Amino acid sequence: MSAEKKPQKMSVTRLQAMKQAGEKIACLTAYDASFAKILDQAGVDLVLVGDSLGMVIQGHETTLPVTMDETVYHAQAVRRGLSQALLVVDLPFMSYVDPMTALHNAGRLLKESGAQMVKLEGGASQVQTLQLLARNGIPVCAHLGLQPQAVHKLGGYRLQGKDDQSAAILLKDAVLLAEAGADLLILECVPELLASEITANVDIPVIGIGAGVGCDGQILVLYDLLGLSHNAPRFSKNFLLGHDSIQAAIAAYVAAVKASSFPAPEQVLA
Repeated sequence: MSAEKKPQKMSVTRLQAMKQAGEKIACLTAYDASFAKILDQAGVDLVLVGDSLGMVIQGHETTLPVTMDETVYHAQAVRRGLSQALLVVDLPFMSYVDPMTALHNAGRLLKESGAQMVKLEGGASQVQTLQLLARNGIPVCAHLGLQPQAVHKLGGYRLQGKDDQSAAILLKDAVLLAEAGADLLILECVPELLASEITANVDIPVIGIGAGVGCDGQILVLYDLLGLSHNAPRFSKNFLLGHDSIQAAIAAYVAAVKASSFPAPEQVLA
């Protein structure tokens, strides 16, 4: 009898192949080794150490207080719990104010924490930063729509791209970021039709959070998925309800993403 074949480790090129094949990508946040291992064993494709740790772990009202040292610490812990999933780590607020600063801090995350990709927020203004990171072999996940690090400028956590003008800017920015070298794009709190249009117009995988089922994959904050957040967003779902363990809840989430049954209509923002 042949030995059981081990799952193939996730990579940037595999994510691209999944988009091309129409295979949905299941993503979640994690902040420590124990949860990271559970996510990995449940078949989560991509794990994000998000600056959401500032809110769900540290108790801040926003993500802004999170530092580079704190991000490195949590990413190191998550890295130890993963064997298959791709590790993406947020560049925290003010850690990529110009291309050279971004290069330094992105390099820290790859060298010190074992991250395989970094994530940054912003549209056309990030093109030069993306180009520099790409030239230096650093994979990047871009982030459009609701940008938590710009919450004060946006006036709160609100749906983005609701009118024709802002929708056109989001679509243009997505194309610019992909052309500049982004390997992945997260769309947060964007109308479902707009998210589907952006997904169809860029060659890189698009991961939605509050952006409907038409994206190439989905991501949630782990604590929202488990019903642990005090103010979970409407686009989220408590997968622990109806399941007898955290492992079963996460497996149910992965299955729902893969089957395109999450997000359901009740999780779509309007």
